[in-house]
Amino acid sequence: MSSVLLAALKKSTSVHFSPARIMGAQLRLTSLWSSGAAIGRSVDLFCTPLPGTRDRALKADLGDAQLDYLQVDDGRLAIYRWPTRKSAPLALFCHGWSSFGLRAANWAKALLAAGYSVASFDHWAHGRSDGKRATLPQFARSLQQVCAALAPIDTLIGHSLGGAAVASALAEGVSARRAILIAPAADPLAATSRFARVLGLPDQLKRDMQAELGRREGIAMEYWQAHRMAPSIATPALIIHDLEDREVGWEEGERYARYWPQAQLLSTHGLGHHRIVSDPKCIAAGIAFLRGVPVGERVVSTQALPFGIA
Repeated sequence: MSSVLLAALKKSTSVHFSPARIMGAQLRLTSLWSSGAAIGRSVDLFCTPLPGTRDRALKADLGDAQLDYLQVDDGRLAIYRWPTRKSAPLALFCHGWSSFGLRAANWAKALLAAGYSVASFDHWAHGRSDGKRATLPQFARSLQQVCAALAPIDTLIGHSLGGAAVASALAEGVSARRAILIAPAADPLAATSRFARVLGLPDQLKRDMQAELGRREGIAMEYWQAHRMAPSIATPALIIHDLEDREVGWEEGERYARYWPQAQLLSTHGLGHHRIVSDPKCIAAGIAFLRGVPVGERVVSTQALPFGIA
């Protein structure tokens, strides 16, 4: 579960008996007789996309996109392509948590007009793809698999957790000429802390949950933090983040921009976490960036500043 699910839980009309608090109480009770069961249930809940997201993806109009499937180790990933001339550079869109690949439709129109071919895909456990649960490392693996199948990739565009997956893929050797990250999530430890806080989980259960996530993936969650990944990335990037984003705070995008050597930060006002994806001005700024026009501002990095303070 990510910031999207947390936001949905917060919208409950009852403060004292919200779904989040009920779930949290159940987990606390479970921990009294089996800490292992409570940890496992917490991790499973955190890694499960919002219910109903697959239905929205299946009902979404394909428009001009062509649907295909990529066979991977454990199942299939759904891929959408907006074809144009064969020589056109490819822009690949990477959606966020509890979303799906056709969210790229507005970007596809602008990119096609700018001379690109466009593709997107449904992440594992999302949309038309197989799977029931996903994590940031799984997002990164899915992106790497799609990049390998569609290479060469000119541009990577990612929203929210998809932005974190783009950064991870680039840090691990995926090649792209440019990258655009929209409201990117910068810190899985912060995400699990928000999850625990909303559910009212005790600190020990939160720490155990973080450790279990690392154990399942075979690497500590700290590895995926933006300030650890970004310094090694040579690809020029544009980070677009809204100052009023209540799900993935602006400071997470700022952290990417500060530690990414060739990144520019474009801050917006009043778009939040979701409208920013399809906002015409943001898309136009992204297209300008791909053409080499200066967009946003360079954030100067210094270890004297704590994370999130510009």
